[in-house]
Formats: sequence, structure tokens, C-alpha cells
Amino acid sequence: MNFELSLDLVQSSALAGVLLLLGEAARRRIGFLERFSIPGPVIGGFAFAVILLVLRETGTAAVEFDTSLQAPAMIAFFTTVGLSGSLSLLRKGGRLLIVYLLACWTLAVVQNLVGIGMAEALGVDPLLGIMAGAVSLEGGHGAAAAFGPTAEEMGAAGATAVAVASATFGLVAGSLLGGPLAGWLVKRYRVAVPAPSAAPVAVGADGSAAEGPAAGGSGGPDRAGGAEKGRSPAEAAGYAQLLPTAALIGVIMVAGVALGKWFSGATGFVLPDYVGAMVVAVVVRNLNDRFRLVRLDAGAIEVVSSLTLGFFLTMAMMSLRIWELYALALPLFGILVVQVVVILLFVVFVVFRMLGRGYDAATMAAGMIGHGLGGTPNAMANMSAFNQRFGVRSEKAFLVVPLAGAVLIDLVGLPWIVWCMNAVA
Repeated sequence: MNFELSLDLVQSSALAGVLLLLGEAARRRIGFLERFSIPGPVIGGFAFAVILLVLRETGTAAVEFDTSLQAPAMIAFFTTVGLSGSLSLLRKGGRLLIVYLLACWTLAVVQNLVGIGMAEALGVDPLLGIMAGAVSLEGGHGAAAAFGPTAEEMGAAGATAVAVASATFGLVAGSLLGGPLAGWLVKRYRVAVPAPSAAPVAVGADGSAAEGPAAGGSGGPDRAGGAEKGRSPAEAAGYAQLLPTAALIGVIMVAGVALGKWFSGATGFVLPDYVGAMVVAVVVRNLNDRFRLVRLDAGAIEVVSSLTLGFFLTMAMMSLRIWELYALALPLFGILVVQVVVILLFVVFVVFRMLGRGYDAATMAAGMIGHGLGGTPNAMANMSAFNQRFGVRSEKAFLVVPLAGAVLIDLVGLPWIVWCMNAVA
């Protein structure tokens, strides 16, 4: 390698911010990106990852990042998701939650069966087929890193590399396909888009397409006019609302991480930090709905949500090791392509119909493609971009998808993975 560069925490974070800005600008200015609801973080981050791939393959340069802030940003984002999780909304989406969860469990079963079947047909160790199934696709990089070494101990050489590479493939495919598929469903089935309400429309977990800094034209005349009427720049920027909101989110993050560690130690069932934070945030939100302990500012939550979602997803995309995809053996690539086709058919002909073929169903279809191939953060980004395109937030989707895709799916998914690995070893 002619040149090696290692970016520290500040440099890596600054690069992520610039790429996020460029990605959002590209999405607004390039027609097909806007039309297909490709998230800005994916555009900026993945484009940079492609550049790094070219530099590496030509022997020109190699770049390493410090992504330490990625995890805190993700935890903060899911905290904002939890703060929008009123039980009144959950009750409204009760049937959808059950149907969506059953679909998630079914998909986990199908992905492993497809992986094993394709591996047998192509002469590949069926354990590697499982690594290219529910382990890496619905499980993501975390499950890939956890189950890969176990599969190697069972005799599947290179299982960890295969699982991580498959998770990378799924991350990219899930990000690129979710929004376009949902848009196609709306057009193909003439789905009625609800009229925008007076409440903010989500751009992140609880965003606004009509007002606020996450909407197009943020920081416009209203804010400038406020400053002209005697408000300080900090007041015009919403400092008084952001400060208590950020402090509350920080406290919830600490409690959520502690909950995750305690639960994992007590039960042996891994509860990710961001899920713990989301659970605590849901509890805080509903206690606050009843007792009015603090004032929750929806606009401030929106700002934190949009910024943290964009930041951590951009950082994840820009640090992708695409060469792990490039180096995949042809049989494994064939398995992954079939997995993509299967989930697309499953979502279009089964899930979308079971969920009612409406706007909520289309939004959740984008979400299932995201976490069914990549991870829950991708699901949230897909739904965010899709809802931003139409200017209407699907309240039910933003509650159902993370609850089912990040927590409840493991109740069946993890035991099924373990059973399959023991069955084919």
C-alpha cells in the first residue's frame, strides 16, 4: 500500500458530518435518489466507501477510522424512538405488531432454510449457508461476530469472515432496496397517502416535514424573524428546548445501558444497549404521559433524532469494508442474491398484504427490508426517508418495527439459529 491514513475520533466524526451533508444535498438534487427514497447517510457514506474500495484495490491508499461515537449516537437515536412510544399508540397498532412480529419470525425461519438449501445445492458447507441466512441478515454484524467463531469450532472454516461479509452485503442491499420498494408498492397498489396532520411528521424517529430543522428549508424565515424580534441566536435556535431534552436523553441512555448489562448478565440473553435505552425511554414517556413529570418538546426530540440517526448511519456506511463483499466466493454470492429475491417476494406478496396494503403497511415494508437484510437502524432510516418523501409520518410503523425487529424477533430467531447449526454440523 503506497499510503496509509488513520483518522482519529475528531477527524472521523468531522468526515461523517461532511459526508452526511453531501449525501442529503445529493438526495435533494438528484432526481432518482429522491424518487427512490435513498437515505442521505447511505448516499454520502456508501459513496465514500466505494472510493476507499477503489483506492485499496489499486494499492493507492488505505484508511482507518475511529468510530467510537457511532454507538453513543445510535443509543441516543433509539432513545428518541422510545420517547415517542406512547402506549396509546401501541394499543392502536396492537394487531399490526402481532402480524409484523409473526412475519419477522417466519422470515428468520425461511432465511436459514434458504441458506442451508442453497449451500447444499452449491456444494458449500451448510453452516456457511446459515451464516449467510438469519445470522447475518436479520441478525446483522453483531450476530455475525457472535455466531461465526462458534460455526468455526463446529468445523466451518472461514465462517466468521463469511458471516461478516454477508452482513455487509445485507446492510448495503437493505439500505438501497427498502425505500424504492415501498415507493413502488404505493404506486402499484395506488395506496392512499394520509393528509399531513398538524403534528410533526417524522424525518428521524419523530421528525417534521412541515416545520423544524429537519425539514426542507430548515432554519428559514420563522427562525430569522424570531431573532429580529429580540430573541438571541441561541433562543432562535431552540437552545432552551434542546438543553433539557438532551440532558433527559443522556440520563435515559445511561439507565438503558445499565439495564442491558444487568439483563444480559442475569438471563444470558443479550439485550443490546440501544434496545435497553429504548425500553427505558418508553417507560419514561408513559410515566410522563400520566404524571406530567417533565415537558417533552417534540421539536427538540426531532432535532436530536435526525442528527443522531444521520451521524451514526453515515459513520457505519463510510467505514464499510466493501472488499469483504468483493472477495466473496461465487457460491456465497449466489446464496445472498437468492436471499434478497426471497425477502422481496415475501414482503410484497405476504407481509404487505397481511398488514392491510395501506400507507402503514408500505412504511413497514421498507422497514422489514431494512432490518431483514441489514439491521434495525437501516429499517428506521428507510422508513424515515420514505415518510419524508410523502410528508406523512406512520406512527404505528415507527413503534412496531423497532419493537419487533430489535427485541422480540430474538425470542424465536436466536433459538432457531442455534438449532439449525446443531442440526447441520
